[in-house]
Amino acid sequence: MASNVHQGDCLDVVRDLPAESVDLVYVDPPFFTQKVHSLVARDRETSFQFSDRWESRLQYLEFLRSRVREFRRVLKSTGSLYFQCDTNASHHIRFLLDETFGEPMFRSEIIWHYRRWSNSQRNPMPSHQTIFFYTKTDNYQYYQQFDDYSPSTNVDQILQRRRRDEHGKSIYARDGDGSVLQDGHKKGVPVADVWDIPLLNPKAKERVGYPTQKPILLLERIIALVTVPGDFVLDPFMGSGTTLVAAELLGRNALGIDISGEAVHLATQRLQHPFKTSSELMQLGRETYIQADQRAMACLHGLPVIPVQRSRGIDAILKMPPGGNPVLIRVQREGEGLSDAADALHHAGQNKQPATLLLIVTNSEQREDLFQIPHPDVVCVNSTATNVRECLANLGIGKLD
Repeated sequence: MASNVHQGDCLDVVRDLPAESVDLVYVDPPFFTQKVHSLVARDRETSFQFSDRWESRLQYLEFLRSRVREFRRVLKSTGSLYFQCDTNASHHIRFLLDETFGEPMFRSEIIWHYRRWSNSQRNPMPSHQTIFFYTKTDNYQYYQQFDDYSPSTNVDQILQRRRRDEHGKSIYARDGDGSVLQDGHKKGVPVADVWDIPLLNPKAKERVGYPTQKPILLLERIIALVTVPGDFVLDPFMGSGTTLVAAELLGRNALGIDISGEAVHLATQRLQHPFKTSSELMQLGRETYIQADQRAMACLHGLPVIPVQRSRGIDAILKMPPGGNPVLIRVQREGEGLSDAADALHHAGQNKQPATLLLIVTNSEQREDLFQIPHPDVVCVNSTATNVRECLANLGIGKLD
């Protein structure tokens, strides 16, 4: 497949494209953040930046309006446009797209949801972006994709065929004898309009150090929904070239445009060796990361704790007032000696600068082992919330909520 990169203003470049020549336009423009975005690449020498500063919102919208009109012109009658934005201007962009494509051509407002780790603002932490899906006509390409069933879905819901009754209610389909009809060819749940696709891990090989770089998984889903191999994909605000890499991996032709020479160089390099990071989170699901020992959590019932999912030595962290060092907890396992449990907790907490390490003793017959524990930073308490609270008070660490 052919993927081409072009440096220049996308308005000028797209004007030279013939009408009705593009199957998909993916638009990921500046978001009206009123910032200069910059980031240093992994080599600690190369840096990328672009300006997202505007004199006014009107100037920003006029910039988009002239370009969106050209994007619609080059779309085939069966083509689609996906426009990515965030809360800075999403409400204005929706109006602009309705104006250009017509309100009936709006197909979906997709929410790309991801997890983040911190928030200094006095509001809910931003953890999504919006992708507006429009088509040029009602005769558009769409190839349904499927997700796995929810873990709560029972086997009958998966196997049995459903239909709409005269009131439009979904019911099980039955044959002439009243028996429920089976449907063993279900592919899963059709893709919904909320996509849980993780942000790129800072250490992912796919990450190239470009500000606002999107994961290839996101672009692959968009491309697969509305194109087939051999179709033509246009990305007029190419950035690091993720759309082109995704198109290349899926066998589509693509054209990427960016006004930045650095972005053009980076995208050209990526196309020489297209690479996608494998996401274990997407393959296995978030549920597989829930590894906290349920017996241990039961022993800590009544305490304000944060379960720790991915540690061999720590089961939980106490919720303490801000500013203090953490209190780390391990619950003694069934059949585990106190010394072994203390070793596991000590080693896991070595580099965490804890206020204390609490080992919850669940086997009272091993209390004599208390005098053999070689770690003075490990404090043993009985497995009751009351004893834990008393112990913390005696240590002067503070009062729990």
